[in-house]
Amino acid sequence: MRKDIHPEYREVLFHDTSVDEYFLVRSTLATDQTKEWTDGKTYPYCVLDISSASHPFYTGKQKLVDTGGRVDKFRKRFGNKSKAAPVVDSESEEVASGESLTTAEEETATEEVSTDKE
Repeated sequence: MRKDIHPEYREVLFHDTSVDEYFLVRSTLATDQTKEWTDGKTYPYCVLDISSASHPFYTGKQKLVDTGGRVDKFRKRFGNKSKAAPVVDSESEEVASGESLTTAEEETATEEVSTDKE
């Protein structure tokens, strides 16, 4: 194995300034700052803006963003297409059932009935 090609792996003190939380973690981070920790030892020091102690995802304070009813807009615009309705030819159904007649056919049918009774 070649010498002097690997970074130094040591304990580094990380400070999350947004919640004033400190973490002592092993890392290869190269930093010029040092700070004394509660155990009396001096460690390399790195300042963080955000960490797991302050990130909303990890703290459980994450806000759900309202998407403006995108799903409802989609359903309203395109309808519920998941259930395909059978396509029925309306004219063939009317003739087959005999229930629905046009106004001209109704007039003819009533005239025939009235002439048969006389």
